[in-house]
Amino acid sequence: MTIPHLFRCPISLDLFTDPVTLCTGQTYDRSSIEKWLAAGNLTCPVTMQTLHDPSIVPNHTLRHLINQWLQMGGGQHFDPNYLATIDSLSALKHSLQSHEATLETKLEIVQKIHVVLRESPPASNCLIQLGFLPLLLKQLFGKAESKFSQVYVQFVEESLSCVQKLLLVGETESLNLLNEESKMESFIVLFEHGSCSIKKRLCHLVEVIISSSHETKELCCKLGKDDRLLREIISLVHHNSEASDAGVRAFSALCSTETNRKTLVQEGAINGLIAYISNALTRERSLAAIAMARIEQLLAIENSKDALINNPNGVYALVKMVFRVSDHEGSENAINSLMMICCDSLQAREEAICAGVLTQLLLLLQSQCSNRTKTKARMLLKLLRSKWAEELKHV
Repeated sequence: MTIPHLFRCPISLDLFTDPVTLCTGQTYDRSSIEKWLAAGNLTCPVTMQTLHDPSIVPNHTLRHLINQWLQMGGGQHFDPNYLATIDSLSALKHSLQSHEATLETKLEIVQKIHVVLRESPPASNCLIQLGFLPLLLKQLFGKAESKFSQVYVQFVEESLSCVQKLLLVGETESLNLLNEESKMESFIVLFEHGSCSIKKRLCHLVEVIISSSHETKELCCKLGKDDRLLREIISLVHHNSEASDAGVRAFSALCSTETNRKTLVQEGAINGLIAYISNALTRERSLAAIAMARIEQLLAIENSKDALINNPNGVYALVKMVFRVSDHEGSENAINSLMMICCDSLQAREEAICAGVLTQLLLLLQSQCSNRTKTKARMLLKLLRSKWAEELKHV
């Protein structure tokens, strides 16, 4: 019987009977590695890395593959292409882990992984089983390069793309490695100095972390408290770039907790969102409605109303969102926001009327929008009329 390379213990060279994995990612037969450690060795036999954590973890995936292989007669009916794929991916993993691998070599490896993910979607499960998700995350956030060379930028972009695909089938707990201070620092540095493509993919990671809060609870809190990260995301939302939409999605995810909303307001979130929906007025954007909803949500936070009223485009942008010819998404949020600021501010009411809010509301009432939205529109008209009457009495 020819034993596949992947099924052999690197120490005994025999078929695994009880495969276990060290912190270095290398797998050995339990009896062989226990003898190695009992002899006083504190390194990994294959990589010779010092074991900062001597614990061993059962490799259930490999054990399952071996059992499946044995049940099929040691390979007689086992798909040789599948074994060849596993062997090939295992070799890539070993090369990527090597301390001797140059950045250029690592880029080539990640590009090969990307090709596998693109051309053979089922291979995603195999990559997950072989531990590629945590490995890629460690490679990405181990230590940000001091100089963002073209090769480094390509490596980060390709790695993030692979991570994004693997997260569709993998466990989000792997992202908890960002709880380590050094890893989070690398994450922020990439956000601050990375390309537009890198920033878009990092925004996606923020979304995944927040949406998986049950598995990443501690990390969610950490992201919401990091002023540098919040400023970067607000900056993406504010400036009209390819990454703006990704910034809005990440921003929206961060708004899930009141604590984050308070911090975002302090960091200038209102101005960022106003800039975003202002750009969306001239360039159709599906996420404008989400940005509008976040503005309404943030207006419940102290100082947010003043920030909106003091923004030269603040009231104007809200009025223009009341009635959009192509759709009515965001209309109700815009009306609610205008009611919140117009109730107590003469300046806001005057700016809204000058911006054409009355025409916008009348057009909305004649449109096919929902009855709920029309009711809100009538309420805003009534508010503006009553406030206008009160002001005339005092003239």
